[in-house]
Amino acid sequence: MIRFTFIPIFILLTRAFCGSDPQGTQSGPGKVDSAKIITGADQTEKYLPYLKGKKIGMVANQSSIIAGKSSVDSLLSLGVKIVKVFGPEHGFRGNASNGAVVASEVDAKTGIPIISLYGRNEKPSREQLKDIDLMVFDLQDVGCRYYTNINTLQYVMEACAENNKELLILDRPNPNGYVVDGPVMSEEKYKSAIGIHRIPMTHGMTIAEFARYLNGEGYLKKPCRIKIIPVAGYNHDMGYELPVHPSPNLNTQQAVLLFPSLCMFEGTAINEGRGTYLPFTILGAPALKGRYSFSYKPLSIPGMSERPNHRDTVCYGIDLRSYDTSKLRKRREINLSWLIELYRAYPDKAHFFGAERGSTGVSPFDLRIGTDALRKQIIAGLPESEIRKSWEPGLQQFKKIRKKYLLYP
Repeated sequence: MIRFTFIPIFILLTRAFCGSDPQGTQSGPGKVDSAKIITGADQTEKYLPYLKGKKIGMVANQSSIIAGKSSVDSLLSLGVKIVKVFGPEHGFRGNASNGAVVASEVDAKTGIPIISLYGRNEKPSREQLKDIDLMVFDLQDVGCRYYTNINTLQYVMEACAENNKELLILDRPNPNGYVVDGPVMSEEKYKSAIGIHRIPMTHGMTIAEFARYLNGEGYLKKPCRIKIIPVAGYNHDMGYELPVHPSPNLNTQQAVLLFPSLCMFEGTAINEGRGTYLPFTILGAPALKGRYSFSYKPLSIPGMSERPNHRDTVCYGIDLRSYDTSKLRKRREINLSWLIELYRAYPDKAHFFGAERGSTGVSPFDLRIGTDALRKQIIAGLPESEIRKSWEPGLQQFKKIRKKYLLYP
């Protein structure tokens, strides 16, 4: 494997009413210091000569940028021959709702065929790769097992290995790179579209580091040949302010940093802000009326959440738009207290975690967490300290393995 060095520039796109990230000047672990960071994609001098003269397939979406512009559009303007683009969940231009099946199409701007890797075609086929000399992977990840970009990464690596194609990875910082926390997926039955790896809920690796992990830990039948353009000026303790929303429902820096904690509520009776322009910064449910004063009403929002939990019904709960996320950074952990608090406050505890089991027989909450232990511990009333203690054997083992594949301090 050959490694290069590189970095990006970012502009946070926010809505004025979504709140701000209050820890932007925070010192210590997680300090936001994006000015010193250059993404792999932005270091074109490191890889542009390698692309010239090759037919390129790109795995990209709206988070794939070079100097603030689409990396696909930028590379085309630099004379790179991109013959296909493969889009993950939410599509190439990032305008599909969470979980929506994304159809393949032709990009209106460039005329390039767009192959969807979310829905019926998760893995590139031999036919789709036959006219490609080199695959390029450029997606912004947020460091969670239930954020599906790492699933896409594995499927692309499998396809490249099977079809003798090389994969060039343009690495990007992990905005939650200092957090390795949560239970490790315990059994195969918890594998699903929202998690296929036996890792903690937050893994603390960049996409390139995760690719090394997949190769090294035998996730692929045949290792994938990869080249990496590393991020310049980055380490895992640094905070990273994203220049572009990585997905429609992570539309603020606050949401990105709270996502590891608040996405746990999917599969429960609690709405986590989907159906509003404040996703992953607020929590609530109609049944909490009288217990919390903060309220909001989830609606159907095309391109974000068409069918949010408790649609068209007023929810009551917790407003976290101004929560100081540096607390999570200093402790290097997911916030578990909100889940415990809302379970205890919820009047109908038998339905808090939902009854739906689907075709797998496993609850949506357990699929997201990767085990049924957390649900059982919360129902049993175990204190947070005891729950966290139960995670430690798995976390320590994973951290030891993870260390072998890190590219950054």
